[in-house]
Amino acid sequence: MSNTTDIVTDDITPLGASADNVSPAARQTDSPREHFAWVDLRAAPAGSVDAMVQAAIHQRIDGIVSDDVELLNGLPPTVRRVYAPQRSAFDTSDEQISSDIVLIAHGDGESGAQIKTGMPGAETAVHVVVSDADTLRDACETVRRAPWTLLTFTDPTKIPLEIVIAAAENSGGRTVTVVNDIEDAEIVKLVLEHGSDGLLLAPASVDDISTLAQVIRPSAERIELTELTVTKVEHIGMGERACIDTCSLLHQDEGCLIGSFSTGMFLSCSETHPLPYMPTRPFRWNAGAVHSYVLVPDNRTRYVSELAAGQPILAVRSNGDVREVRIGRVKIERRPLISVSATAPDGRTINVIAQDDWHVRLLGPGGSVNNVTDLVPGDRLLGYAPTESRHVGLPITEFCDER
Repeated sequence: MSNTTDIVTDDITPLGASADNVSPAARQTDSPREHFAWVDLRAAPAGSVDAMVQAAIHQRIDGIVSDDVELLNGLPPTVRRVYAPQRSAFDTSDEQISSDIVLIAHGDGESGAQIKTGMPGAETAVHVVVSDADTLRDACETVRRAPWTLLTFTDPTKIPLEIVIAAAENSGGRTVTVVNDIEDAEIVKLVLEHGSDGLLLAPASVDDISTLAQVIRPSAERIELTELTVTKVEHIGMGERACIDTCSLLHQDEGCLIGSFSTGMFLSCSETHPLPYMPTRPFRWNAGAVHSYVLVPDNRTRYVSELAAGQPILAVRSNGDVREVRIGRVKIERRPLISVSATAPDGRTINVIAQDDWHVRLLGPGGSVNNVTDLVPGDRLLGYAPTESRHVGLPITEFCDER
């Protein structure tokens, strides 16, 4: 057969080697904190394969794993073609195969098995099944030298994955972990903060592919904050306000977006700054009155009174960087309240009602910290002023007058 490349585990391309001969799909790179997904169609029901392929392409899934040469040859170059031959095909395959990555089992190189592929520069992915200390050691060694390592863990604990991720740090190779279902994918993505670079799922349905795409997609990137000018500060008496305790340690310029109106929110300040009479609570926002809107993932809002332990909320920094954190507790208590009104650059009036106490703070330009009881007309604060109204927390373009 002409124009073929022999790939064996002993011939794994050294990490950092020239990529001049690597296929277009194999040249795609991911930023250090981004994740990708592959779908394994080897066991997919024959009647659903075509639909799954189209769903993977539409959802921009990074790679498709298959032992079907015809399927791989028909894929567009936007999808990594991961060829996973049956063991009997190692020495007998004489077909021209278009693949970006060839998947082999750990140890196949020692047996002299070879895979012939019709695409020069195809990379090798080594599959390691981790079931004990010896195979864990094999996985740690493999991730240091192979461009791709596929990991299957036989036990439900994530500690072996943590060890492999640590071993792979700064190696240049990428890990792909087999996940059992969508819930498992969400956990594997977060192990050791970085998580596995990639997730491999054998989808049970087309819906699994779109859900998997949502799991790996960043929940938020940035929010365009704007400067607000304070126009009125009023002490309005008693009411219920909420503290939002998160499961994360917050930065000093990090807050949640909260406000009385859906079309304007203030950037609250976490309790990360020293106070004279109490220790800092770097996981907490003294957020606002229970009627307030707060911004959560997927560009949705919720009332503060609806929030509960385990739910996600957006943490926003003064430069607009956003991350998702989980709520550990919402504590609602009766306290004196203060009303702060401000105008957005387009003239809109927005409002927030918070606890009337000096230690409650809102963030301003540059991450400046502003005690609510010290605010006066003309002070500048940071906030978010979307143009859409809200209906059941979702943005909608309609007439809505909030006062």
